[in-house]
Amino acid sequence: MSSPAPNALEVLGTPIDRLVGVTPVMAEGLHRLGLRTVLDLLFYFPRDYEDFTDLRTIRSLEHDATVSVAGTVTDLELRRGRRPVLGVLIEDETGALRAMWFNQPYMHLKFAIGQRVLFSGRVVLKGGRWQMAHPRVQWLEQDEATTGGKILPIYSLTEGLAQWHVRRALVAALDLAADLLDEVFPPEFLEQHHLAPIRWAIRKIHYPGDQESLAQARRRFVFQELFILQLALAVRRQRLRVLGEAPPLEATARIDARIRRLLPFELTPGQQQAIAEISADLNRPFPTNRLLQGDVGSGKTVVAVYAMLLAVAHGFQAVLMAPTEILARQHAATLGRLLAAGRVRIGLLTGSLTASERTELRRKISAGEIDLVIGTHAVVQEDVEFTKLGLVVIDEQHKFGVRQRAMLRQAGVDPHYLVMTATPIPRTVTMTLFGDLDVSTLRDMPPGRQKVNTYVPPVEKREAWWDFFRRKLRAGRQGYVIAPLVEEAESIEAASVQSLYEALANGELADFRLGCIHGRMSAADKQHTMEAFRRGEIQVLISTTVIEVGVDVPNASLMTIEGGERFGLSQLHQLRGRIGRGSHPGFCAVFADPQNDETRARLEAFARTTDGFELAEIDLAIRGPGDLFGTKQHGMPPLRIADLTRDGALLEEARDVAVALVAADAGLARPEHARLRRMVLARYGQVLELGDVG
Repeated sequence: MSSPAPNALEVLGTPIDRLVGVTPVMAEGLHRLGLRTVLDLLFYFPRDYEDFTDLRTIRSLEHDATVSVAGTVTDLELRRGRRPVLGVLIEDETGALRAMWFNQPYMHLKFAIGQRVLFSGRVVLKGGRWQMAHPRVQWLEQDEATTGGKILPIYSLTEGLAQWHVRRALVAALDLAADLLDEVFPPEFLEQHHLAPIRWAIRKIHYPGDQESLAQARRRFVFQELFILQLALAVRRQRLRVLGEAPPLEATARIDARIRRLLPFELTPGQQQAIAEISADLNRPFPTNRLLQGDVGSGKTVVAVYAMLLAVAHGFQAVLMAPTEILARQHAATLGRLLAAGRVRIGLLTGSLTASERTELRRKISAGEIDLVIGTHAVVQEDVEFTKLGLVVIDEQHKFGVRQRAMLRQAGVDPHYLVMTATPIPRTVTMTLFGDLDVSTLRDMPPGRQKVNTYVPPVEKREAWWDFFRRKLRAGRQGYVIAPLVEEAESIEAASVQSLYEALANGELADFRLGCIHGRMSAADKQHTMEAFRRGEIQVLISTTVIEVGVDVPNASLMTIEGGERFGLSQLHQLRGRIGRGSHPGFCAVFADPQNDETRARLEAFARTTDGFELAEIDLAIRGPGDLFGTKQHGMPPLRIADLTRDGALLEEARDVAVALVAADAGLARPEHARLRRMVLARYGQVLELGDVG
């Protein structure tokens, strides 16, 4: 493994504004992108590339070929009128070519006589003149060479910064410091995993020259990024097993029989398998760290109940934490019914309790007089002390960040840890954001789960839908109407629900009993409204997405979603999951005004399938992982170059190698792994609490 030159760290730490050719204005723009040193700049990877390797002189052009041409702007002509046409003439030493833009007069402002540009597109010969319609354009500096053609990097920019600014700075940084980068992998590792050396790869990732070099350079940095992440997750898993000490909770035949007698229905094969996996985990002397994921209505709560009763059977307390008070209260009611014949003492801890109620419940929890605590984030407050906490279950894991996980672990001695989500997670996302967890998956549905028919009707079918909606209500069914998602502000959200309520009460649903629920309401008012809906006193509930998770009213079989283009695919699926939970089939209509192909694809997929796992993969392909699971919520830094929609195979390889390495050297303590350990700590040490690695 190579060693850095004596002054390498100093050179790599050189401020950007000291680079040759970087002006103060350029440096200011680069700073806004978070780039301050040469090292920052070197690892500011392009977001895309323009392939101009087929660069032609104008004399060598062929009719109907797709090519790139570089030249100088010598004439501009904008013909205005009902259909404006812009012509831009460029010349090289061999001839001239005119680029044309139709109905885009604003493009006129982007060109000037004497500019150097590079056009790429389909070229045709008309009347003896070469023309190119709507070409892709790169604006070149006068000294930016194009001889022989090349692949140009495209970087994410900020206001006041142009592509050539970043390119010029990168060229200076590469010339100064590319050969000073320290290689983290030994030669045999590079060869075994077909990875290019870092000093070659850093040049080619910015200026590849050809597609093969770009592919090799990208593979190097994608693998490295995913490998460091998987190392961090593997170390975290190992630490929890080595450093954590949790009570073994064995599912003996007697305890298993006692628990199953409390369950009023047969378990599905998927539930049986998940219970077996979780029971095996809970019987070990270190903390369970497992994710239970399943589609809407697949019966995750029953699996969690089994695990919690297993803890209680051994004399330990268990906690079930939900993201909203509505869901926490529903869990409490469900468990109360399930366990009515048992002796399990249940307590509901939420933020809406009065001071005296909270004090009394805290006393009972700390005295061991409560076996099972159900609540919201209030259960992680510092003043809540458990006597003997054995298991923590978190419902809807993706709504809680990494920090909240850590706070729960501090709630008494190391408890076992089970998280659940009804948002099916693509495999590649599971291996990254949830890579420190073992995973159990429920794919089958309990018997009797009803089909939900989904429609995205055109606007002219709106009245026909409401006719159908009213007929079902008169037949005794209930329904939801979901207000369009306006923005995060609760006041605007409330106004959206209220205006929809008033419109329906005076229009399509004037003959029915309506209620509404939104984020501005107090917890008590929300609970009162939900109970009235469950009892059938309210026939139609107009709501925001506050009902998207866990709300269970079996008689509700109808749903109208307004402004469907504003919702993500997984959110639409969660909303749809509130209906068809009883003995009647569900019917869901989404009214939307799709403005782009992405939205249309999302809505078509939603109407086509009710398989949450299939929808999760589609959502990942359409929107990417950043939108599915924001890094703010998880605390995980974003990926710089890896793309989970295209790098799944490389992720699997990186994970296998990382797991094997940590199994052989748990704390990355060996001298040959010192550099890897530093990289893991620098990138993920704080968010994954790896401060004492090694």
